[in-house]
Amino acid sequence: MRQVRGRIWRSGEPQQGFEFAALRDHLADADTLVWVDIYDPDHAAFTELADDLGLNLWAVEDAVAEAERTKATVYPTHTFFTVYAVTATEPDGAGTRLTVHRISAFVLPQALITVRLPPDLDVTAVSRRFDELGGQHHGVGSLLHALLDVVVDGHFAAIQVLDDAIEGLEDDLFSNSRPSKDLPQRTFQLRKDLVLLRRVVLPMREVVSAIQRHRVERSEGSALEAQYTDLYDHVLRAAEWTESLRDMVTTVFETNLSLQDAWLNSVMKKLTGWAAIIAIPTAITGFYGQNVQYPGIGTVGGFVASTVIIVLLVAILYLMFRRRNWL
Repeated sequence: MRQVRGRIWRSGEPQQGFEFAALRDHLADADTLVWVDIYDPDHAAFTELADDLGLNLWAVEDAVAEAERTKATVYPTHTFFTVYAVTATEPDGAGTRLTVHRISAFVLPQALITVRLPPDLDVTAVSRRFDELGGQHHGVGSLLHALLDVVVDGHFAAIQVLDDAIEGLEDDLFSNSRPSKDLPQRTFQLRKDLVLLRRVVLPMREVVSAIQRHRVERSEGSALEAQYTDLYDHVLRAAEWTESLRDMVTTVFETNLSLQDAWLNSVMKKLTGWAAIIAIPTAITGFYGQNVQYPGIGTVGGFVASTVIIVLLVAILYLMFRRRNWL
């Protein structure tokens, strides 16, 4: 194994001196609760451990495979699930960045075995949450709840970061000055982040629901029923929030296109108005530039007359366009 750490509770009290090699001996005691966390496991060593504990072979392969979707599978002796924790950085010039951390877990009657793949994720919050809630008195179900609760809280934090980024887009979009040139790039990056987050958050409903059903079928204690119900409610809220953000960023993108079209139409109206105004002196001076005889040719009166006509027609067109808000 690459990196292994664990905790042991016996009769609800934490114990010192966890030894990975003695895991099977720890599980032989009915009053013992064990949490084993394995980071970036060696495939051969992990397969040997799985055989020793009677874990399903296909679940073991899924736990170390490079790409697996969020799911939960119930086997006769244990439950296997894969979820993704998310960490989000604050928006910068290139937009937000999401990092996903895959966590697979085997839930046994007296043990929780978590398998994490790179990139690394600090899971000390799971132990802290477990201790704060006094979970050692409720068995592996409480340890499992602490893990899922930390994952879902991470989803909410990432969603909040994306929500703030979308609000920044909206402020930029409707500012007094024109939107910044990088707004389409930031919008596209947010859409990519939301697609990634949606793939992680939405399947959590099936995972938590499957774990809840399995607990009911096994007739486990109802002490944690309220906590799991609250957890499922949080998962639903995260999924709904993600869907609403997806609609919001799509609206921002479409609104930006509409504003660009409206701005282009305004520019075209102004150019058309000025082109019409400029066309008047061009036409009149061109007329007087003909190589033919006409009234006023070569006289001061002809020059004054043409100048007056140009000024009058230009003034009339300018006032007409201003009244129609073209200029």
